[in-house]
Amino acid sequence: MSDTRARIYRHIESHPGVHFRELTRALDLATGQVQYHLARLDRVHSESVNGRTHYYAASFDLWERRAIAFLRRETARDILVTLIERETARPGEVADHLDVARSTLEHHLDGLVDHDIVEKHRDGGQVTLALCRPESTVELLAAVDPTATDRLSDRFTRLLDRLFESG
Repeated sequence: MSDTRARIYRHIESHPGVHFRELTRALDLATGQVQYHLARLDRVHSESVNGRTHYYAASFDLWERRAIAFLRRETARDILVTLIERETARPGEVADHLDVARSTLEHHLDGLVDHDIVEKHRDGGQVTLALCRPESTVELLAAVDPTATDRLSDRFTRLLDRLFESG
């Protein structure tokens, strides 16, 4: 294995769910160079979640890869942490707790529910949220440290939501 390929693999292994642009920035490599080596790394899986391609060592299964992709996004991670702490909660409670617009919460919940990370229970007119696999989610949370770029992107979205709500 070439030195560049080994560097790419080590970075993916130590930063599960890293997305392509962050990988090129962190390693200071050209996009074509990273694409070339990724195509030749058979121990790496990719998963596209909400428009971003994330990379993982082969040890993660499909559910784990998708959960990690969401854990790398600040708002989705905050939703999951809230559900870890409370076990169950109504959507309005989660939105208020996180100080996000209900539409922002629902946007993130759509993906989380679609990928079986969060489930919505309906009891009459009430909706309650809960984690599908709480123990696994807690374990994965420890493995993920979102990048500054991911955090800034999420905070910008929250700022825009607040501006549109108040205007």
